[in-house]
Amino acid sequence: MQWKSLLTQLGTWTARPWAFLVVAMYIIGWLILSPETLEWHGVATIATWLMTLFIQRAEHRDTQAIHAKLDELLYAHGEARNEITRMDENEPEEIETFRDVQNPEK
Repeated sequence: MQWKSLLTQLGTWTARPWAFLVVAMYIIGWLILSPETLEWHGVATIATWLMTLFIQRAEHRDTQAIHAKLDELLYAHGEARNEITRMDENEPEEIETFRDVQNPEK
Protein backbone atom coordinates (compact mmCIF):
# COMPACT_ATOMS: atom_id res chain seq x y z
CA MET A 1 0.00 0.00 0.00
CA GLN A 2 1.36 3.39 -0.95
CA TRP A 3 1.78 6.07 1.69
CA LYS A 4 -0.87 8.29 0.04
CA SER A 5 -3.33 5.43 0.16
CA LEU A 6 -2.38 4.78 3.79
CA LEU A 7 -3.06 8.44 4.67
CA THR A 8 -6.46 8.28 2.98
CA GLN A 9 -7.27 5.07 4.83
CA LEU A 10 -6.12 6.62 8.12
CA GLY A 11 -8.51 9.54 7.55
CA THR A 12 -11.35 7.07 6.97
CA TRP A 13 -10.46 5.09 10.10
CA THR A 14 -10.49 8.20 12.28
CA ALA A 15 -14.08 8.82 11.18
CA ARG A 16 -15.18 5.53 12.75
CA PRO A 17 -16.76 5.37 16.22
CA TRP A 18 -13.94 3.20 17.60
CA ALA A 19 -11.57 6.18 17.24
CA PHE A 20 -13.45 7.81 20.11
CA LEU A 21 -12.94 4.62 22.12
CA VAL A 22 -9.18 4.82 21.50
CA VAL A 23 -9.10 8.40 22.82
CA ALA A 24 -11.24 7.39 25.81
CA MET A 25 -8.84 4.53 26.61
CA TYR A 26 -5.93 6.98 26.33
CA ILE A 27 -7.63 9.35 28.79
CA ILE A 28 -8.40 6.52 31.23
CA GLY A 29 -4.83 5.28 30.97
CA TRP A 30 -3.53 8.79 31.64
CA LEU A 31 -5.80 9.15 34.67
CA ILE A 32 -4.72 5.77 36.06
CA LEU A 33 -0.98 6.04 35.39
CA SER A 34 -0.29 9.71 35.98
CA PRO A 35 -3.29 11.78 37.08
CA GLU A 36 -1.11 14.50 38.59
CA THR A 37 0.23 15.41 35.11
CA LEU A 38 -3.24 16.04 33.68
CA GLU A 39 -3.10 19.82 33.83
CA TRP A 40 -4.66 22.47 31.59
CA HIS A 41 -2.44 21.70 28.59
CA GLY A 42 -3.35 18.01 28.82
CA VAL A 43 -7.04 18.84 28.93
CA ALA A 44 -6.56 21.16 25.93
CA THR A 45 -4.79 18.39 24.04
CA ILE A 46 -7.59 15.92 24.74
CA ALA A 47 -10.20 18.51 23.75
CA THR A 48 -8.31 19.12 20.49
CA TRP A 49 -8.22 15.39 19.72
CA LEU A 50 -11.91 15.01 20.44
CA MET A 51 -12.88 18.02 18.34
CA THR A 52 -10.73 16.71 15.49
CA LEU A 53 -12.56 13.39 15.66
CA PHE A 54 -15.96 15.13 15.75
CA ILE A 55 -15.06 17.23 12.71
CA GLN A 56 -13.62 14.24 10.85
CA ARG A 57 -16.77 12.22 11.60
CA ALA A 58 -19.07 15.02 10.39
CA GLU A 59 -17.04 15.50 7.20
CA HIS A 60 -17.05 11.77 6.52
CA ARG A 61 -20.83 11.63 7.00
CA ASP A 62 -21.33 14.58 4.64
CA THR A 63 -19.03 13.06 2.03
CA GLN A 64 -20.80 9.71 2.18
CA ALA A 65 -24.18 11.45 1.81
CA ILE A 66 -22.94 13.40 -1.22
CA HIS A 67 -21.57 10.20 -2.75
CA ALA A 68 -24.88 8.42 -2.21
CA LYS A 69 -26.77 11.28 -3.90
CA LEU A 70 -24.33 11.43 -6.81
CA ASP A 71 -24.46 7.64 -7.20
CA GLU A 72 -28.24 7.85 -7.44
CA LEU A 73 -27.98 10.57 -10.11
CA LEU A 74 -25.41 8.55 -12.08
CA TYR A 75 -27.55 5.42 -11.92
CA ALA A 76 -30.66 7.35 -12.93
CA HIS A 77 -28.85 8.86 -15.93
CA GLY A 78 -28.16 5.94 -18.22
CA GLU A 79 -25.45 7.71 -20.23
CA ALA A 80 -23.03 8.19 -17.35
CA ARG A 81 -19.47 6.98 -17.93
CA ASN A 82 -18.51 3.92 -15.92
CA GLU A 83 -15.05 5.22 -14.95
CA ILE A 84 -16.65 8.10 -13.05
CA THR A 85 -18.85 5.86 -10.91
CA ARG A 86 -15.78 4.43 -9.12
CA MET A 87 -13.86 7.72 -8.90
CA ASP A 88 -14.08 7.76 -5.09
CA GLU A 89 -11.70 4.79 -4.96
CA ASN A 90 -8.87 6.93 -6.37
CA GLU A 91 -6.48 9.11 -4.41
CA PRO A 92 -7.32 12.84 -4.19
CA GLU A 93 -4.42 13.77 -6.48
CA GLU A 94 -5.65 11.35 -9.14
CA ILE A 95 -9.15 12.82 -8.94
CA GLU A 96 -7.76 16.36 -9.32
CA THR A 97 -5.75 15.28 -12.36
CA PHE A 98 -8.83 13.66 -13.90
CA ARG A 99 -10.87 16.80 -13.30
CA ASP A 100 -8.14 19.00 -14.80
CA VAL A 101 -8.03 16.87 -17.94
CA GLN A 102 -11.84 16.81 -18.24
CA ASN A 103 -12.22 20.57 -17.60
CA PRO A 104 -9.17 22.32 -19.14
CA GLU A 105 -10.82 25.79 -19.01
CA LYS A 106 -10.58 25.75 -15.20
